[in-house]
Amino acid sequence: MTTQRHYSPIDRLLLQADAAMRTLLPFSGQPYRPSPAIVQPDAQMNDEDTRHVAGLMRINHTGEVCAQALYQGQALTAKLPQVRAAMEHAAEEEIDHLVWCEQRIHQLGSHTSILNPLFYGMSFGIGAVAGLISDKVSLGFVAATEHQVCKHLNEHLEQLPAEDEKSRAILEQMRIDEEHHAESALDAGGFRFPAPVKFGMSLLAKVMTKSTYRI
Repeated sequence: MTTQRHYSPIDRLLLQADAAMRTLLPFSGQPYRPSPAIVQPDAQMNDEDTRHVAGLMRINHTGEVCAQALYQGQALTAKLPQVRAAMEHAAEEEIDHLVWCEQRIHQLGSHTSILNPLFYGMSFGIGAVAGLISDKVSLGFVAATEHQVCKHLNEHLEQLPAEDEKSRAILEQMRIDEEHHAESALDAGGFRFPAPVKFGMSLLAKVMTKSTYRI
Protein backbone atom coordinates (compact mmCIF):
# COMPACT_ATOMS: atom_id res chain seq x y z
CA MET A 1 0.00 0.00 0.00
CA THR A 2 1.33 3.41 -1.00
CA THR A 3 1.11 6.44 1.22
CA GLN A 4 0.88 10.06 0.16
CA ARG A 5 3.73 12.23 1.35
CA HIS A 6 2.76 15.26 3.41
CA TYR A 7 4.84 18.37 2.82
CA SER A 8 5.52 21.06 5.39
CA PRO A 9 4.92 24.74 4.47
CA ILE A 10 8.69 25.17 4.00
CA ASP A 11 8.79 22.13 1.70
CA ARG A 12 5.98 23.57 -0.37
CA LEU A 13 7.68 26.96 -0.67
CA LEU A 14 10.87 25.26 -1.84
CA LEU A 15 8.88 23.24 -4.37
CA GLN A 16 7.24 26.44 -5.61
CA ALA A 17 10.64 28.09 -6.01
CA ASP A 18 11.90 25.08 -7.96
CA ALA A 19 8.81 25.16 -10.20
CA ALA A 20 9.34 28.87 -10.86
CA MET A 21 12.96 28.32 -11.88
CA ARG A 22 12.04 25.44 -14.19
CA THR A 23 9.36 27.59 -15.78
CA LEU A 24 11.41 30.75 -16.28
CA LEU A 25 14.91 29.48 -17.07
CA PRO A 26 15.41 28.73 -20.79
CA PHE A 27 15.20 25.06 -21.78
CA SER A 28 14.99 23.85 -18.18
CA GLY A 29 11.62 22.11 -18.48
CA GLN A 30 11.32 18.45 -19.42
CA PRO A 31 8.19 17.50 -21.40
CA TYR A 32 6.24 14.36 -20.62
CA ARG A 33 5.25 13.97 -24.29
CA PRO A 34 7.23 14.67 -27.46
CA SER A 35 6.23 17.73 -29.44
CA PRO A 36 3.55 17.11 -32.10
CA ALA A 37 5.71 19.21 -34.41
CA ILE A 38 8.39 16.52 -34.66
CA VAL A 39 6.50 14.46 -37.25
CA GLN A 40 5.54 17.51 -39.34
CA PRO A 41 7.63 18.64 -42.32
CA ASP A 42 9.79 21.75 -42.28
CA ALA A 43 8.42 24.63 -44.32
CA GLN A 44 10.07 27.64 -45.88
CA MET A 45 8.40 30.91 -44.85
CA ASN A 46 9.27 34.46 -45.76
CA ASP A 47 10.72 36.75 -43.09
CA GLU A 48 7.42 38.51 -42.39
CA ASP A 49 5.53 35.26 -41.80
CA THR A 50 8.37 33.88 -39.69
CA ARG A 51 8.33 36.93 -37.42
CA HIS A 52 4.55 36.79 -37.14
CA VAL A 53 4.48 33.10 -36.22
CA ALA A 54 7.29 33.65 -33.71
CA GLY A 55 5.22 36.43 -32.13
CA LEU A 56 2.18 34.18 -31.89
CA MET A 57 4.19 31.36 -30.35
CA ARG A 58 5.79 33.83 -27.92
CA ILE A 59 2.29 34.83 -26.78
CA ASN A 60 1.37 31.18 -26.29
CA HIS A 61 4.59 30.50 -24.41
CA THR A 62 3.89 33.37 -22.02
CA GLY A 63 0.37 32.04 -21.63
CA GLU A 64 1.85 28.72 -20.50
CA VAL A 65 4.15 30.56 -18.08
CA CYS A 66 1.03 32.16 -16.62
CA ALA A 67 -0.71 28.78 -16.47
CA GLN A 68 2.20 27.26 -14.56
CA ALA A 69 2.15 30.13 -12.07
CA LEU A 70 -1.62 30.02 -11.72
CA TYR A 71 -1.70 26.31 -10.97
CA GLN A 72 1.24 26.52 -8.58
CA GLY A 73 -0.37 29.38 -6.67
CA GLN A 74 -3.65 27.50 -6.44
CA ALA A 75 -1.93 24.30 -5.32
CA LEU A 76 -0.21 26.24 -2.53
CA THR A 77 -3.47 27.49 -1.03
CA ALA A 78 -5.99 24.77 -2.00
CA LYS A 79 -8.09 23.52 0.88
CA LEU A 80 -8.76 19.92 -0.20
CA PRO A 81 -5.89 17.51 -0.89
CA GLN A 82 -7.58 16.19 -4.03
CA VAL A 83 -7.90 19.71 -5.45
CA ARG A 84 -4.25 20.41 -4.67
CA ALA A 85 -3.26 17.17 -6.40
CA ALA A 86 -5.40 18.07 -9.43
CA MET A 87 -3.71 21.47 -9.71
CA GLU A 88 -0.26 19.94 -9.49
CA HIS A 89 -1.17 17.35 -12.14
CA ALA A 90 -2.52 20.04 -14.46
CA ALA A 91 0.70 22.02 -14.02
CA GLU A 92 2.68 18.95 -15.08
CA GLU A 93 0.61 18.62 -18.26
CA GLU A 94 1.09 22.31 -19.04
CA ILE A 95 4.88 21.80 -18.98
CA ASP A 96 4.51 20.02 -22.31
CA HIS A 97 2.95 23.12 -23.85
CA LEU A 98 5.59 25.35 -22.32
CA VAL A 99 8.46 23.32 -23.78
CA TRP A 100 6.80 22.78 -27.16
CA CYS A 101 6.29 26.53 -27.61
CA GLU A 102 9.82 27.31 -26.49
CA GLN A 103 11.26 24.78 -28.93
CA ARG A 104 9.24 26.20 -31.81
CA ILE A 105 10.25 29.79 -30.99
CA HIS A 106 13.89 28.70 -31.04
CA GLN A 107 13.41 26.96 -34.39
CA LEU A 108 12.00 30.21 -35.77
CA GLY A 109 15.13 32.04 -34.66
CA SER A 110 13.38 34.16 -32.05
CA HIS A 111 13.20 34.50 -28.26
CA THR A 112 10.75 34.10 -25.41
CA SER A 113 9.32 37.20 -23.75
CA ILE A 114 11.46 39.16 -21.31
CA LEU A 115 8.23 39.97 -19.46
CA ASN A 116 7.71 36.36 -18.36
CA PRO A 117 8.94 36.86 -14.76
CA LEU A 118 6.44 39.73 -14.33
CA PHE A 119 3.52 37.69 -15.65
CA TYR A 120 4.58 34.66 -13.60
CA GLY A 121 4.49 36.69 -10.38
CA MET A 122 1.12 38.23 -11.19
CA SER A 123 -0.44 34.89 -12.13
CA PHE A 124 0.95 33.14 -9.06
CA GLY A 125 -0.61 35.80 -6.85
CA ILE A 126 -3.99 35.50 -8.59
CA GLY A 127 -3.91 31.72 -8.24
CA ALA A 128 -3.00 31.87 -4.57
CA VAL A 129 -5.79 34.35 -3.83
CA ALA A 130 -8.32 32.22 -5.73
CA GLY A 131 -7.27 29.20 -3.68
CA LEU A 132 -7.59 31.14 -0.44
CA ILE A 133 -11.16 32.18 -1.30
CA SER A 134 -12.36 28.63 -1.95
CA ASP A 135 -11.61 25.54 -4.00
CA LYS A 136 -14.83 26.12 -5.94
CA VAL A 137 -13.66 29.58 -7.01
CA SER A 138 -10.18 28.24 -7.74
CA LEU A 139 -11.52 25.52 -10.03
CA GLY A 140 -13.87 28.00 -11.66
CA PHE A 141 -10.95 30.29 -12.37
CA VAL A 142 -9.14 27.42 -14.06
CA ALA A 143 -12.15 26.74 -16.30
CA ALA A 144 -12.58 30.41 -17.23
CA THR A 145 -8.87 30.80 -17.93
CA GLU A 146 -8.69 27.69 -20.09
CA HIS A 147 -11.72 28.80 -22.10
CA GLN A 148 -9.94 32.10 -22.70
CA VAL A 149 -6.82 30.25 -23.80
CA CYS A 150 -8.83 28.15 -26.26
CA LYS A 151 -10.24 31.35 -27.76
CA HIS A 152 -6.73 32.68 -28.34
CA LEU A 153 -5.57 29.37 -29.78
CA ASN A 154 -8.43 29.41 -32.28
CA GLU A 155 -7.50 32.95 -33.34
CA HIS A 156 -3.85 31.99 -33.74
CA LEU A 157 -4.68 28.88 -35.76
CA GLU A 158 -6.56 31.09 -38.21
CA GLN A 159 -3.53 33.37 -38.56
CA LEU A 160 -0.91 30.69 -39.19
CA PRO A 161 0.46 30.41 -42.73
CA ALA A 162 -0.96 27.31 -44.42
CA GLU A 163 2.51 25.81 -44.85
CA ASP A 164 3.45 26.02 -41.16
CA GLU A 165 2.29 22.55 -40.14
CA LYS A 166 4.69 22.38 -37.18
CA SER A 167 3.15 25.32 -35.31
CA ARG A 168 -0.34 24.18 -36.26
CA ALA A 169 0.22 20.70 -34.80
CA ILE A 170 1.39 22.20 -31.51
CA LEU A 171 -1.52 24.61 -31.17
CA GLU A 172 -4.12 22.00 -32.09
CA GLN A 173 -2.87 19.60 -29.41
CA MET A 174 -2.71 22.44 -26.90
CA ARG A 175 -6.34 23.27 -27.67
CA ILE A 176 -7.41 19.68 -27.03
CA ASP A 177 -5.60 19.63 -23.68
CA GLU A 178 -6.90 23.03 -22.57
CA GLU A 179 -10.50 22.09 -23.37
CA HIS A 180 -10.06 18.96 -21.26
CA HIS A 181 -8.64 20.97 -18.34
CA ALA A 182 -11.58 23.39 -18.48
CA GLU A 183 -14.21 20.66 -18.48
CA SER A 184 -12.42 18.72 -15.74
CA ALA A 185 -12.37 21.81 -13.51
CA LEU A 186 -16.11 22.35 -13.97
CA ASP A 187 -16.88 18.66 -13.42
CA ALA A 188 -14.91 18.84 -10.16
CA GLY A 189 -17.27 21.54 -8.87
CA GLY A 190 -15.79 24.70 -10.30
CA PHE A 191 -17.83 27.90 -10.11
CA ARG A 192 -19.07 29.19 -13.47
CA PHE A 193 -17.93 32.79 -13.58
CA PRO A 194 -20.46 35.44 -14.74
CA ALA A 195 -19.96 37.34 -17.99
CA PRO A 196 -18.57 40.58 -16.40
CA VAL A 197 -15.77 38.62 -14.70
CA LYS A 198 -14.94 36.83 -17.94
CA PHE A 199 -14.87 40.19 -19.73
CA GLY A 200 -12.36 41.52 -17.21
CA MET A 201 -10.20 38.45 -17.69
CA SER A 202 -10.37 39.01 -21.45
CA LEU A 203 -9.08 42.56 -21.05
CA LEU A 204 -6.15 41.35 -18.96
CA ALA A 205 -5.40 38.70 -21.58
CA LYS A 206 -5.27 41.38 -24.27
CA VAL A 207 -2.69 43.31 -22.27
CA MET A 208 -0.55 40.17 -22.12
CA THR A 209 -0.88 39.38 -25.82
CA LYS A 210 -0.16 42.92 -26.99
CA SER A 211 2.91 43.28 -24.80
CA THR A 212 4.51 39.87 -25.48
CA TYR A 213 3.98 39.68 -29.26
CA ARG A 214 7.29 41.52 -29.82
CA ILE A 215 9.04 41.55 -26.44
